[in-house]
Amino acid sequence: MNSNQNSRKTSFVLGGARSGKSLHAETLAKTQHTASGQLVYLATAQIFDEEMQARIDLHKQRRGPEWVLAEAPVDLVDTLRRFEHPDNVILIDCLSVWMTNLIIGEHDIAAHRDSLIAHLAISISSLIFVASETGLGIVPDNALSRQFRDESGRLNQMVAKASDDVFFVTAGIAQKIKP
Repeated sequence: MNSNQNSRKTSFVLGGARSGKSLHAETLAKTQHTASGQLVYLATAQIFDEEMQARIDLHKQRRGPEWVLAEAPVDLVDTLRRFEHPDNVILIDCLSVWMTNLIIGEHDIAAHRDSLIAHLAISISSLIFVASETGLGIVPDNALSRQFRDESGRLNQMVAKASDDVFFVTAGIAQKIKP
């Protein structure tokens, strides 16, 4: 656990598509939340089509009104800083979409990633990250997909190392894999 505050913790929830990872992360956030803090949902997704809009609408309905919504498709660390408070629980959903946004926007991936990892060491809020585990499939057949898999894998390893606990979700069942 991060030494800057005893009750503050960083959790990481990994899983495949439609595995139940977001629901598990939301449940974790609610169990850590206290009346004195905000329950913040930091979304990295951007709406480009009706299907994505439907996914986002489903997440909003499931969460309910007690959540504060913040959007950070690229500027994740700056948005995290805006909500820093010792009593806040911030759920970041999801790092894989954030990585896609960085790649597509041709941003400096290493700078954004390193800034996020540095922020984890000084954050005073409880943080819960969600990401897709993309390294279990076949080697992608094109350079862009391989770049995404490689960059996501590096980011996932770094976030897992910096996290107090890590969960892997399969078919709605969460397995704690760290500690």
